[in-house]
Amino acid sequence: VEDQERMRRFHSREPERPGREVGTGWLGDSASRGRSPDRGRRWCSGGLLDPLNTSSPIILNHMAPANQSDPLCHGLFIPNEVFLTLGLVSLVENMLVVMAISKNRNLHSPMYYFVCCLALSDLLVSVGNLLETSVMLLLERGQLVMQTPAVRRLDGVIDMMICTSVMSSLSFLGAIAVDRYITIFYALRYHSIVTLRRARGAIAGIWVASALSSALFISYYNHPVVLLCLVGFFLSMLVLMVALYIHMFSRARHHARSIARQHKRRAGCQAVCLKGAVTLTILLGVFFFCWGPFFLHLTLIVVCPQNPSCFCFFQNFNLFLILIICNSIIDPLIYAFRSQELRKTLKEVALCSRPCPTWGSQGKKES
Repeated sequence: VEDQERMRRFHSREPERPGREVGTGWLGDSASRGRSPDRGRRWCSGGLLDPLNTSSPIILNHMAPANQSDPLCHGLFIPNEVFLTLGLVSLVENMLVVMAISKNRNLHSPMYYFVCCLALSDLLVSVGNLLETSVMLLLERGQLVMQTPAVRRLDGVIDMMICTSVMSSLSFLGAIAVDRYITIFYALRYHSIVTLRRARGAIAGIWVASALSSALFISYYNHPVVLLCLVGFFLSMLVLMVALYIHMFSRARHHARSIARQHKRRAGCQAVCLKGAVTLTILLGVFFFCWGPFFLHLTLIVVCPQNPSCFCFFQNFNLFLILIICNSIIDPLIYAFRSQELRKTLKEVALCSRPCPTWGSQGKKES
């Protein structure tokens, strides 16, 4: 009886908590948003990635109140201007990558096609974030008035963009890892295994599968199995990339040692191994650091929604979204800007005032 009374009192305070009220859309209504300075931001459909996920009956019926006096339960306040700034930086970076790859014919290879698609996935994150943040700012300042049906339609569009971006981004990260694996272990057969036709087919399949799975996730967001599927997909891609990169690093280290024994240059071998270890650490570390808290959030929603400590963890959802946006900023630095030719093309695209020349197959400029 005491537990039931406590739950009744807790749910009666629902409108006062940061985030949207039950039954409102992603952007909420302008009145309630103006009263709550630390709004929860969702990252997918109608409650799937709500920081409190209060739209789900399963979660709502088992949610336990957190210790409101705990400062960690208040979450980290992040102004909308921060989201707007990071979104603009990500948008510019990834647009430059897409333009550079499309202009330089030497970059028209399966590897760079995957990098280009990864940039497009990050572009969806940037556009969705900018669209959401812009509407939030306009609603707050009273410069935009939207009816509930219009808000829900806009909500659906942004949800589809972001969910598709999440699925496709993880898929293309895995595709890049597989491409590099084939490059190292099947170097002589690479061009017969990874053809442009197969690469384009894989790209089309990833986009279609991402869109369809996102539609299913949006339609059935209030089922725990949806969250488990998302977490399972993240873990599977993480395990795949860890296994491939560790195997590639082991092969590179063995190859470097063989060369060192032949030329009696042990120091050179150690330098090569160290460089490979640093690169591997950066790739996997950034990936896990940026995406890990977000998917841990989804896991805790299913595992311990009634635990006060988990509830406090949910309050920091805005920070997890910032990390995801930062990942879309860092991706071009890792996968694109490390290429000397791509850096050169990016410089031309960014600085030229007229249409930049393309590059022929022999490395000569063409008008």
